[in-house]
Amino acid sequence: MNMRERVAAAERVCGHHFENRDLIVSALTHPSAAEGRPVSASYERLEFLGDSILGAIVATDLFERFPGMDEGQLTQAKISLVSGKMLSSVAGRLGVAPLIVMGESERGTGERGMHSALENVYEALVGALYLDAGYGPAHDFVARTLGPEVSPSLAVKPISPKSRLQEVTQRDLHCGPVYELVAEEGPAHDPTFTSVVRVEGRRIGRGSGSSKKSSESAAAVDALVRLGYAEPSDFAGAGTTN
Repeated sequence: MNMRERVAAAERVCGHHFENRDLIVSALTHPSAAEGRPVSASYERLEFLGDSILGAIVATDLFERFPGMDEGQLTQAKISLVSGKMLSSVAGRLGVAPLIVMGESERGTGERGMHSALENVYEALVGALYLDAGYGPAHDFVARTLGPEVSPSLAVKPISPKSRLQEVTQRDLHCGPVYELVAEEGPAHDPTFTSVVRVEGRRIGRGSGSSKKSSESAAAVDALVRLGYAEPSDFAGAGTTN
């Protein structure tokens, strides 16, 4: 797919014809495909702007839609809506993945690299729409694509795997879990961390992730499953156990 075709498809996704073609081209360009070129050639600057515009749109819409929610509930709902997992999922359903221009160094990162790129491109598209057409079209795009995900249930703060493991081990084993990073592998741009979790010196879980934090979450999930407190699907996206 050439750039003209990518732009045309992205404009259909956005529901807007861009007067400034450079904006939409940049919004679709991963930094790995813009090495040696000006910073404006990739989506990074647009992502920065789009993140703030998206936050304002979501906050305003939640404030108006749920007058009974307090500050904490509104904050949790906003966090859920603008999370990387949510934005990546929405962008994926919109068909954004094949439109992203990747450099050679990024093409081997697989699903994890695409997850991050989808999130970033969604925010960059919001930023590009705002610069090219103003708040109205940017708001319309967010309302149409992210709006269907809005639900009062988003205001309920989910318990994390680590918090759940802390709770059950203190209650039933009378001792809290201790996490240990045991491996860090892979290239600097796409590392994999592996952690184990122990109770009273006994290893009860092991997991891997793209950060130390996510590897600990995955280890906690593994421990909860092994101890019979959870099913693997209960904490989808918490990393990988092994």
